Amino acid sequence: MSEPDVTTGEGYSISSLDRLGDGFGFRKIRTPMGLTAFGANAVTLPPDYPTRNHFHEEQEELYFVHRGTIEFTFGDGTTHRVEEGGLVWVAPHTVRQLRSVGEGAIYLCVGGKDGYVPRDGRPGPTPAGE
Repeated sequence: MSEPDVTTGEGYSISSLDRLGDGFGFRKIRTPMGLTAFGANAVTLPPDYPTRNHFHEEQEELYFVHRGTIEFTFGDGTTHRVEEGGLVWVAPHTVRQLRSVGEGAIYLCVGGKDGYVPRDGRPGPTPAGE
């Protein structure tokens, strides 16, 4: 797939992992979807595939295991097996490596820095006819 397939409207965008790419590797989400407050990628890992060790200078990351099982190994030497639906938060300077277990895996990773925006949701206008 050469260009990500994203449907956009005024203040929103819609796509899917399949529409953002194919094969194993990164599906860039931030730019095609128009995100500005945080980074996001989905990654498809082949069977029993280890990623490289890495850490970040500034951004913390939240991982969501969408499909399969992933082992997370941290700089302290511990390894944790995380199943579908599992969540893992990692501080910026914490070294981490991921490895798909078994048939491969898909995960979503969201990264950012500089804080949380407190609850700021407000009711929108009532749609016509309701």
